[in-house]
Amino acid sequence: MLSENIKKLRIAKGLSQENLAIKLNIVRQTVSKWEKGLSVPDSQMLIRLAQELDTSVNVLLGETVEVDDGTDTYAKLKQLAENLELLNSQIAKQNELRRKTLRAVFIAMLVIVFGVMFFSLTSHLHYFYAVSTLQENISAIGGYDGPTDIYVSSAFNPIMFIVLTTLAIVFSVGIYFTRRK
Repeated sequence: MLSENIKKLRIAKGLSQENLAIKLNIVRQTVSKWEKGLSVPDSQMLIRLAQELDTSVNVLLGETVEVDDGTDTYAKLKQLAENLELLNSQIAKQNELRRKTLRAVFIAMLVIVFGVMFFSLTSHLHYFYAVSTLQENISAIGGYDGPTDIYVSSAFNPIMFIVLTTLAIVFSVGIYFTRRK
């Protein structure tokens, strides 16, 4: 029983006697003697042998080993392929959802940045219009008479435009890289 089980499991695992002997740090003739029933491994070697053959000691000692002869292999491979296809489609759906979400976030942020830039530019245009009106009409408050000049400012900050432009570029690049390929 032990000799037949060792041989069946070794062949099923695709190992030669030499390969199994190398894994167990013994000579090939020892494996041959086990398979012929001329000798048996000791308890420690039996545990190592079971580990190398991916089985239990119980199977090696007594339970009959039935090796798959390959008749069912096609059905198993087909089922495995179907499972892999299902898994791949689920991953593809998750990736597509993630891509669409990121793209929507980038577009929304870009719209917000452009909105802030528009309103900021609008206030600056109003400022420049008001200043030009004051300079054209000397009778207006301020004008050119020195002591009554009124300085009007809309807190023009060029750093804000640099930051907003940088954000616009970053979001535009994000939109580009999240496009459907």
